[in-house]
Amino acid sequence: MKLSIIIPAYNEEQAIAAIIERSLAARQTIIARSPVHDVEIIVVSDGSSDRTAEIARGYDQIRLIAYEKNRGYGAAIKQGFAESTGDLVSFLDADGTCDPAFFADLCTVLVDQNAVIALGSRLGPQSRMPRTRRIGNRIYAAILSVLSNRVVHDTASGMRVIRRDALDRLYPLPDGLHFTPAMSARALMDDRLKIVEIPMAYEERVGESKLHVLKDGVRFLRTILEMTLVWRPGRVLAGGAVGCLLLMVLFAMYPVEMWVMQGRLEEDMIYRLLFCSLLGMLGVSLTAAWQISEQLHAFHRDSARTRTLTGTLARRAFSVTGLCMSAVVAVPMLIWLVGPGLWTWATQGQVFIHWSRVVLAGLIAFTLCQIGVTGIVLNLIDLHARRLAASPRTLTPVPSTRGADQPPCGTVLLPARRDRDRDPAGLAPIGPAPSAPPSESPSSPVAPIPDRELILI
Repeated sequence: MKLSIIIPAYNEEQAIAAIIERSLAARQTIIARSPVHDVEIIVVSDGSSDRTAEIARGYDQIRLIAYEKNRGYGAAIKQGFAESTGDLVSFLDADGTCDPAFFADLCTVLVDQNAVIALGSRLGPQSRMPRTRRIGNRIYAAILSVLSNRVVHDTASGMRVIRRDALDRLYPLPDGLHFTPAMSARALMDDRLKIVEIPMAYEERVGESKLHVLKDGVRFLRTILEMTLVWRPGRVLAGGAVGCLLLMVLFAMYPVEMWVMQGRLEEDMIYRLLFCSLLGMLGVSLTAAWQISEQLHAFHRDSARTRTLTGTLARRAFSVTGLCMSAVVAVPMLIWLVGPGLWTWATQGQVFIHWSRVVLAGLIAFTLCQIGVTGIVLNLIDLHARRLAASPRTLTPVPSTRGADQPPCGTVLLPARRDRDRDPAGLAPIGPAPSAPPSESPSSPVAPIPDRELILI
């Protein structure tokens, strides 16, 4: 088992030499204390304008990837992943805050617990993280734990180990500093992607930090919410639906109590009941969107659909049986509520029913129509899912961004990324290292890669 260590660096001339030397010295420790038998080190100079690339170029036992322009923290890590050859890929910051020897513990716990990602938590007793950043990380961890129903303590850890064969399930990931919280959110949103974390020592950085607490903090929060809405929107939609319906019940309690006790409603309650009707319609719409999103995720063969009691009940409510049962209850209520008004309007041209009947009837009619329309959409998705499952054809993966004629080593010039190749949300994936051509035997030996390699981008 081979470990690839990626060190992204942007203007880190004060710290790059020390972190390279510490990483080289840690190789024997990692091999001795973990299942890893080989370690490669790749430094990615992300458009550095100082002597970072020049200093790294002086070490013959590493590979160097040098960008001419800054592309971002995440882009540098993804490019390192694409150029690496290890079964396990990892990264740590170049600022000297983390100990490279800790990769031995991360690799061991990753293999022992059969996890996909192992990360070092910077919130342990040996951490010297500033108080402001510590509080922010705990807030992000709490939000992500609530949304994913899985516990994590450090969502933005800059030291972690990932299995290479899991990269295609983690991508796409962003190019900026929010790469790490996006990876954590993506893993936590899929129950099949097991993530483990262990406390590690964290020292004060060398040089000036590139992290802006307010700007990047807002970006981290937005990334967590975006990843949740992309990979597990049902949890947010279900929470919104439950909230709307509970508020509707809460605001409707007083009018219902008055109508039951006195048989009448005050005229100024029209605003309260209209608001209750709006909440009810919104709750039904969010429930429908929740079920459609869950069904769309289950449409893909590699998607795992989490089944819960509330989800099962909601799915049955939008089935044909649920629609029929709802119609049996709703149609008599609609006739009782607005039937007399429709009769007097048809025979006398006037309506003599109270406005509350119309408001309640509108909510019931909207709910019944929403159930019917949503049921049609869900059945359509089921039909295409069954047809796809019965088809002998399989989905082909998206080809890697690296050209087929591009050599695995030497001087490489990558073309500029086009806007049309980017994800709509601004997430630009870079696939894992390409495999051998189909004509080659899986058991054929891999060509050796020089210890030191310069890749100009």
